[in-house]
Amino acid sequence: MDLLAVGAAPADFAAARTQMAFTLGFHIVLASIGIGLPALTLLADWRALRTGDAVYRELAQRWAKATGVLFAVGAVSGTVLSFEMGTLWPRFMDTYGQVFGAAFALEGIAFFIEAIFIGIYLYGRDRLPPRVHLLTGVPIVLSGLLSAFFVVTVNAWMNQPRGFRLVDGKVTDVRPLAAMFNPATPPQAAHLIPASLMVCSFVVASVYAVALLRDRRRGIVDRYHRLGFAIPFTLGAVLTPLQVIVGDWAVRFVADRQPIKFAAMEGIEHTEAGVPLKVGVLEIPNALSVMLRFDPDATLRGLDAWPVEERPPDAVVHIAYQLMIGIGVALLALAFWWAWSHRHLMPGRRGRGTSGAAAPTRWSPWLLRAATLTGVGAAIAMEAGWTVTEVGRQPWIVYGVMRTTEAVNPSPGLRFGLYIVLAVYAALAAATISVLRRMRREPTAARDHAVVPGAGGGNNCMITAKDAGDAGEGPGS
Repeated sequence: MDLLAVGAAPADFAAARTQMAFTLGFHIVLASIGIGLPALTLLADWRALRTGDAVYRELAQRWAKATGVLFAVGAVSGTVLSFEMGTLWPRFMDTYGQVFGAAFALEGIAFFIEAIFIGIYLYGRDRLPPRVHLLTGVPIVLSGLLSAFFVVTVNAWMNQPRGFRLVDGKVTDVRPLAAMFNPATPPQAAHLIPASLMVCSFVVASVYAVALLRDRRRGIVDRYHRLGFAIPFTLGAVLTPLQVIVGDWAVRFVADRQPIKFAAMEGIEHTEAGVPLKVGVLEIPNALSVMLRFDPDATLRGLDAWPVEERPPDAVVHIAYQLMIGIGVALLALAFWWAWSHRHLMPGRRGRGTSGAAAPTRWSPWLLRAATLTGVGAAIAMEAGWTVTEVGRQPWIVYGVMRTTEAVNPSPGLRFGLYIVLAVYAALAAATISVLRRMRREPTAARDHAVVPGAGGGNNCMITAKDAGDAGEGPGS
């Protein structure tokens, strides 16, 4: 459909899509941290309550404060997105808002529950009994997961619209539950929620990996940073192979329900039998047919099976898909490396020094260097996955029902809104980074539980960094 036929100038249409892509890409990383960081905080708090360990308590306090800051920023970016749905795509909201509106309403309820309990959790730490305080963190985690689920149901509905009938262009017979629990909801929800936890886990772990490398150069074994790295990285490593399995399910679903998107993802230009698997510049003969249909001679539909006006921007989709898969494989390899590095911690095989005391695990510096990249890598993989989902659905905003050009606001000047949003988000990002940097300080638990090689007591003598500083031997002397 010609853009001018629906009253939208090409520049404004492109600006609307760019603005939506930018704000969604900004928000999705914050949302992922908002899902995962409360879970990590609750885990550290539970360990602190169970063991009485001050390091776990310090981690829980630090992560809880970061959760509060990032939740506030995520609330701002999420509010902007909700306004954009109405200002940039009013025809979409006007026509189909009644179909998926229930999911957004439930998401709003989950959001307010999360906000209430974040306040209780933050300000009740020293005012509530420890067990009660721990329990106040449970609704934060659950409401965050539910909030993500309800949002995913809307996106899944856009890919597999259900729960309504169109009569003379009017929506009738609306069934909100059928719309929410459409065929795409299970694979998309199962794929997004672990991905969100992975992004948060690897982002947090990468920060502590940098600190561990710094401490290694200073000769310190810092238990605070070690646990701050090990807890989130272990969660991310456990989730990675599970995400590979869920991702395979999601791809097979797309191949069956949105074959044109699958053709763009895999770069299948022509319909043919025995389709090769393309990995970068390499091609493995017949591999894609085997992987998808378990038949080396299976025929898969290519982009040429559809009219040009119905094809998505296949180059963008294919590159984004390859990027997501490549990063996923790298994270999987790192997860196995992490498991291999802990093989000596199996019962009966824990490493011990010559004095008989348990020796602290020393991870390879190359493992830590690789871990410093996992946060950025996981975030890029998340962005690439959403690019595949959204761009691969084009030219439809509601797959097979409404085109994106039909949904855009026909009013002129949308591109000026893009400029304003870019400026506001730049200021928001700068303010967020500044606040988080100001929150960074040398933690009490880190100072009291770091150890440095002792002097004059043999190679196996270890003393605390606090004692070493008192003796004039610490790293700050």
